[in-house]
Amino acid sequence: MSKRKRIGILTSGGDCPGLNAVIRAVVIHATQSYNWEVLGIPYATQGLLERKCFPLNAHGMDLHGIDPLLNMGGTILGSINKGQTLDEADEIITNYHLMGFDALIAIGGEGSLAILQQLAQKGNWKMVGVPKTIDNDVAFTERAVGFDTAVNTITDAMNRLTFTAASHDRVMVVEVMGRDVGHLALHAGIAGGADVILIPEIPYSLDGICQKILDLREQWGRKFALVVVAEGAKTLQGEARSYTDAFGEVRLRGIGEYIADQIAKCSKAETRVTVLGHVQRGGMPSALDRIVATSFGKAAVDLIAAEKYGLMVTWQNGSVSEVSLADVFTHSPMPVDPNGFLLQTAIGLGVYVGELDHPNFSPSTARCIVTV
Repeated sequence: MSKRKRIGILTSGGDCPGLNAVIRAVVIHATQSYNWEVLGIPYATQGLLERKCFPLNAHGMDLHGIDPLLNMGGTILGSINKGQTLDEADEIITNYHLMGFDALIAIGGEGSLAILQQLAQKGNWKMVGVPKTIDNDVAFTERAVGFDTAVNTITDAMNRLTFTAASHDRVMVVEVMGRDVGHLALHAGIAGGADVILIPEIPYSLDGICQKILDLREQWGRKFALVVVAEGAKTLQGEARSYTDAFGEVRLRGIGEYIADQIAKCSKAETRVTVLGHVQRGGMPSALDRIVATSFGKAAVDLIAAEKYGLMVTWQNGSVSEVSLADVFTHSPMPVDPNGFLLQTAIGLGVYVGELDHPNFSPSTARCIVTV
């Protein structure tokens, strides 16, 4: 009779809706279908460093028969997205083996999964990855856990801001997350009816933005506008807007204020800025995120049962597949495709998304430096 497997599960990087739904699916499928033991590792590698874990089971996670994990935001395991994990690699690896894990399911973004994969290779761990990020920049998966809910959150905010913008003839600038990619801004901008969408991958000009606002006034008689700006978009001088927090970490923020000031100067329009910030990470997961998260959790368990490791589950064409983690890191972060259907859809609807013919734009990499 085969030995009962002992599986570890952790969440790493920034939180997002749907993480608990992954945990729920892993625990239910692993315990009920395979009779495995599942242990949660608190705060990712910090839990391994401190050799902490606790048992998870389907009935221990409910409350009087009510299962809260499917619709609970955040992560019951806690998470970290800072520190020098690789400097403590030897101790983390040793502790992993001392804790007696047969395999590990790691839920994280492309950055945290890359670090965990390095530990797995060095320490001979048997690991399966599950992609989660509101940025949706992990290669080879159409969707990562948390992305759909974040898009819905931004869209809801834009719906609310539209009425204020229309009432006061204002240009509303909404700064959204996404780091160095514009998937979140592009999806939410289309869903929320933005007139201008600025993303890091495509250069823009102030003339182009203001001409769009002028066209709305003169051709359509509309005196307000909605502008969505990804936090990683650059100034006209090619600089990122950021600040340094109390812990010395550099954080992206401020491009929304910059764009609003530039629009006010060129169009004489009254502007207001909304930085949604961490509200984009919160809330209950959407139906789609619950489906994706649940499917990922079940598939990750099945990969372990098949003894297939060093892989990440992916969402392709409405179903789950898997891909080598090494290939994922080679191609991540995944930028917005300038020739992709969604961006071309925005252009076809008359949304100003920048200038694909800009001399500093490189379609092959979708990276650019915006200059005057």
